[in-house]
Amino acid sequence: MVIIDTDVLLLAFAFHNDQRQETNARFLQEVQADSPAITIYTLMELLGKLSFNLSAEQLDAWPSWLLDAYRLTVIWPAQPDTPLSTATFRDEIFTRPFARMRAVNMPFMDSLILNLAERTPQAVCFVSWNARHFRDKSTLPVFTPAQYLK
Repeated sequence: MVIIDTDVLLLAFAFHNDQRQETNARFLQEVQADSPAITIYTLMELLGKLSFNLSAEQLDAWPSWLLDAYRLTVIWPAQPDTPLSTATFRDEIFTRPFARMRAVNMPFMDSLILNLAERTPQAVCFVSWNARHFRDKSTLPVFTPAQYLK
């Protein structure tokens, strides 16, 4: 399972003139054979950024234009309908991210995303255009889409 960061998807949907667009599109096409996934935090970050330019109806259709189009799986910290204890919630939202932020100087959303990606047993790597922000800070191999394609 290849875990994809928010910036890869944001580039596909919002920055059509970016010079990395061709490589990004090829990566998103080719990675479909390798069980691509995103974390729930990636999904929410992406939808939040796109909400400025999409109608409510377009946002509501995200499963088709995102999950179905790219064959993505969404990774959750627990099954979506499972009740969480206060301790589990605190650990997920505060304790683990704060520990990573202190240890390796990482923004909150990045630490949420990476913590969940690393706890996913099927994860084989993490792909981000900002790979330098994650290298040497993760137990997963980290690549840019261009590096992954090689």
